[in-house]
Amino acid sequence: MVVYGLQEVFSCVGTIWESLTGEKTTTRLMTPRIVGRTTEPMRTTFNAMLAADHTFDEQHRSDVVVVGDMVFEEDGGPVGRWEEEIAWLRDQYDRGAIICSVCTGSMMLAEAGLLDNHEATTHWSAQGTFEECYPRVLLRPERVLVPTGLEHRIVTSGGATSWTELALYLVARFCGDAEARRIAKVFLFGDRSDGQLPFAAMVRPKQYEDAVVAHCQTWIADHYAVANPVSRMAEHSGLSLRTFKRRFMKVTGYAPLGYVQSLRIEEAKHMLETTDETIDDIAAQVGYQEPNSFRRLFKKMTGIAPNQYRLRFKNVVSIEC
Repeated sequence: MVVYGLQEVFSCVGTIWESLTGEKTTTRLMTPRIVGRTTEPMRTTFNAMLAADHTFDEQHRSDVVVVGDMVFEEDGGPVGRWEEEIAWLRDQYDRGAIICSVCTGSMMLAEAGLLDNHEATTHWSAQGTFEECYPRVLLRPERVLVPTGLEHRIVTSGGATSWTELALYLVARFCGDAEARRIAKVFLFGDRSDGQLPFAAMVRPKQYEDAVVAHCQTWIADHYAVANPVSRMAEHSGLSLRTFKRRFMKVTGYAPLGYVQSLRIEEAKHMLETTDETIDDIAAQVGYQEPNSFRRLFKKMTGIAPNQYRLRFKNVVSIEC
């Protein structure tokens, strides 16, 4: 369901990544609320129960409002409907909110007059009704996501599952591209044809009460690109190589070499996402002087080649779609 899907995603912004991977992040949080005429539970067209957190009368100001998808009876169209909802919607817009829609929810924005002389999209099946009822709207049914208006304060999205593109767009807009990428990975948004591995991230082991291993973890986090990293960690630990490997594995759950490789690949992924540096240069910077060795390891650990990874995650939000 669109409403609860958006609620779950927005509730996880700024918190879920650290909870799952142990990697600390800093970003603003989002507080989703469901608003309606009443807080009494209602049954949707698809027989699911939906309950609002607040009513229109409570006069909450929102930064963003998202109108979900709607189903129309055969003998009923959109014109002349939703008087109470539209009054609240226009009030939110006048108070500075960004107004968004998913699927046929764009009909309510059009009925409110918010889309007049603006580009918009909707579900492909609603194109005829839309063009008949709202000829002043510049309909772009081929697009999945259409930001429009002054400062892009109106955003429409296409079919029902396009809420995922809208969610990522809003996360990127308010919380940054990095958080949008993290959310895409957590929820597996995007191309899943290569399975889950491309979305997976290193789970950082907790710092246990083993000062020697903790010291080595801290050191290698800044020196993962050095030659012979496992031997260097063993030297810093003051232990024999064999004892160090056994102790590190027991404490972290990682073999030392696997731990270093994971750190290197995570850094390479970050560079592929955020820079235009060549793959050979990235390989060298994370510790691999032989680019082909890096490419083989990268594909083994992520399921796809570095260039594929870059194409998939460098721009998880695209409004040209």
